[in-house]
Amino acid sequence: MNAAVSHQDIRDMLLDAAGLSLDKLPMLHVIFDRMATHCADGLRQYAASQAYYSLSNLESGRIGDMLEMYEANAVAGVFHVPEWDSHIIVGFDRDFVFTMVEVLFGGDGSEPPVDDERSFSNIEIRIAQALFEQMGKALATSFALVKKATFTFQRLETRMDFAVIGRRNNLAIASKFLLQAINRGGEMFVIIPQSALTPMRQRLSRVTADDVSTRDPNWTRHIRSEVNRAEVTLRVIMEERQVTLGDVADLKVGQVLKLQATPRSKMKLESSDHPLFWCTLGQAEGSYVVRVEDPVDLEQEFLDDIIPR
Repeated sequence: MNAAVSHQDIRDMLLDAAGLSLDKLPMLHVIFDRMATHCADGLRQYAASQAYYSLSNLESGRIGDMLEMYEANAVAGVFHVPEWDSHIIVGFDRDFVFTMVEVLFGGDGSEPPVDDERSFSNIEIRIAQALFEQMGKALATSFALVKKATFTFQRLETRMDFAVIGRRNNLAIASKFLLQAINRGGEMFVIIPQSALTPMRQRLSRVTADDVSTRDPNWTRHIRSEVNRAEVTLRVIMEERQVTLGDVADLKVGQVLKLQATPRSKMKLESSDHPLFWCTLGQAEGSYVVRVEDPVDLEQEFLDDIIPR
């Protein structure tokens, strides 16, 4: 046996026994953050309601211990990754599945959430399977930052005892994601054996500026275009005054309220109760107009509110 290969095998065995340190693998956080973004983007074309994914936790432990906490409360998908010569697990807990069903069928959250321990229905299983196919694509795109890999969905399991990807006492990395949609939520998890990540540990230990700040120029332009097309309401305030509730109760139809403002007074331009500019009043072609003069000093506005002049 080649001595160099033998030494390398021994080092890998020692690393596997000790377990990978997540603190020394910062690229994993980048990869799974990217996966959360891809999952949310992929769901937009199927759901009318906005859904948000966020990486909530990244931890290491035994595969059996990780799966045990989801027993009878989740559905798991087993994926084969030939480039790693390994399998991984992607799982959805019960709340995740029920929330996704409502989102995909146009629910708005007005109905009370499902709160029972029944088995998953055929429709829920089929939706979970379709989502697993999307997760495979999201994983492939995210891990391409360090190494191209293919995540092939093989089977779906509702019993965690059958979600076998190796010995249950083998070490693994688990990433957990929170789903938020229609005022509800759920949890998705990804379990990857440490033996699959060990050969990539050097790449996973380095973070470059390109890895964390890569932007899609087409997506950036699309976002900017959509933001610029958003409709907002502008309001011009001539004068504000404080009165008592009794004064308001005494108001009568036809009563005239005298304003201290004059055509030369500055008026405030607001949007969504947020002050923007000071303006002056004028006329043009028989209509009242305002001319933008100066931006509102928000700091001074705050001081004026707490220390009246």
